[in-house]
Amino acid sequence: MHAEHSPAPSALLINGTVGVGKTSVAEGVGDLLTDAGIPNAVIDLDWLRQSWPTPSGDRFNFGMMLRNLHSIAGNYLAAGAVRLVLAGVIETPEERKSCSEALGVELSVGRLHADVPVVHQRLMRRHENEPETLRWHLARAGELAALLDQAAVDDFTVDATTRPVGEVAADVTRKAGWL
Repeated sequence: MHAEHSPAPSALLINGTVGVGKTSVAEGVGDLLTDAGIPNAVIDLDWLRQSWPTPSGDRFNFGMMLRNLHSIAGNYLAAGAVRLVLAGVIETPEERKSCSEALGVELSVGRLHADVPVVHQRLMRRHENEPETLRWHLARAGELAALLDQAAVDDFTVDATTRPVGEVAADVTRKAGWL
């Protein structure tokens, strides 16, 4: 597919617990789209929520993320992107709806899954010199995986336990119907 035959704009949120590989896979999906000549943008939602202090009752600064997502998505779409690849976490159907509204385009959600012991190993490597951060992420990994199992906000799931990032990204892209 070439850019001059661009499809209608849409977005894909790569969901999953901490340490499962959302950002790496989103970057891989962006690379596949670029190689196919499809205008795209990759957005890590964690960066859009980074501010302090967070409002009372908004533990993960979701409201700030939505405001920033609305602006950034609009900028990318106006510049010609037809695929928005998001890496982040949504825990409820309401959060999914809010993200879709902020984007202003159709949103699909694909969840990455990996066995919790594998996720813990990844987190230990990522935060080896940050004991407090590691402790929080190790506790959050299992908690969030269970929340996501119950929430069922995803359109599809891809196993990311032992497969290379490029293979997982290709699987995500296929399941999203993008390539």
